[in-house]
Amino acid sequence: MLIHPMPDPIALQLGPVAIHWYGLMYVLAFAMFITLGRVRIKQPHIAAQGWRKEDLDDMLFYGMLGVVIGGRMGEVLFYEPVKYFSNPIEILKVWHGGMSFHGGFLGVLIAMAVWARKSGRNLLDVYDFIAPLVPLGYAAGRLGNFINAELPGRVASDQSLPWAMLWPDNAYPLHPNPVFLQGLRHPSPIYQLLIDGLLVFVILWLFSRKERPRLAVGATYTLLYGCARFFTEYFRTPDWETTFLGMPITSGQVLSLPMIIGALVMLVWAYKVKQKGRAPI
Repeated sequence: MLIHPMPDPIALQLGPVAIHWYGLMYVLAFAMFITLGRVRIKQPHIAAQGWRKEDLDDMLFYGMLGVVIGGRMGEVLFYEPVKYFSNPIEILKVWHGGMSFHGGFLGVLIAMAVWARKSGRNLLDVYDFIAPLVPLGYAAGRLGNFINAELPGRVASDQSLPWAMLWPDNAYPLHPNPVFLQGLRHPSPIYQLLIDGLLVFVILWLFSRKERPRLAVGATYTLLYGCARFFTEYFRTPDWETTFLGMPITSGQVLSLPMIIGALVMLVWAYKVKQKGRAPI
């Protein structure tokens, strides 16, 4: 049996200023974006498009805004609108955690559209360029969730599962002794770190090393993440759950379905355009 390590969510205290591990995970994500981006720029088919290091720095600024604003608003609108609209000041406290990937995804798409228009770049080329730089940043965010003891997993059907763990109940943060949720649970943030993040990164990075039809890389990321998230949601306690055709479906699965369907349509379009030899958009 494992017990969640419950590390202090504050990594460093400098007088009245507290630096949280969750925030540091975002710094790590942005640093990996720059590092991987510089490697990607050197790939022959990417270098041929004229990408520069300065483009990375510029995109990072827009991307940071998209991630933070989109991610927070996604959490507010998709998951806990009652909580946040009853106490709006909580919306600003991003260091407490609570960021929606799907909201951040939409925020980044919008931010990159603004940057593409400003820089004169084709928007689809921008999506293809940044897609392989995203999954490891997502993985860092899930590590932050684990440190904060957020996103508890479902109770493991097999209580002898070696990595199932007791999970702290965040409803009692000031309790003198740790209060745990009932039953040994799947460490779902770690599952999502490994599958939605690391595994998706490896597959997409290998796929993107060669020249692909315009939009194929971006669509492949959307498909891989959508499928991975749909799977790992089975191990996570849902924020809310409904039924579809008599089957239970979680909030994360509901939000991932449009990604899967849209990605399949985009992939078919991308390869049909290439086969027919039409001028790309």
